[in-house]
Amino acid sequence: MCECGCISILGTIAYVLLLIGGINWGLIGAFDFNLVAYLFGEGTLLARSIYAIVGIAALISIVLVIIHYIKKSRI
Repeated sequence: MCECGCISILGTIAYVLLLIGGINWGLIGAFDFNLVAYLFGEGTLLARSIYAIVGIAALISIVLVIIHYIKKSRI
């Protein structure tokens, strides 16, 4: 982690976005209800942007987990 704490802030933001995405997918699976589409419209630019941001958060989280385990294995 860097001294400024930017990785932990980035990780926290990514985690929150993943929780939002997970809740949305849980609602889709359990009740066939898409909260993002309900709030922002089906297929709108804003809804697609939210999906893209959540996807980017997932990629960031994967990278952070890999970095964590690489650093942990060096200790």
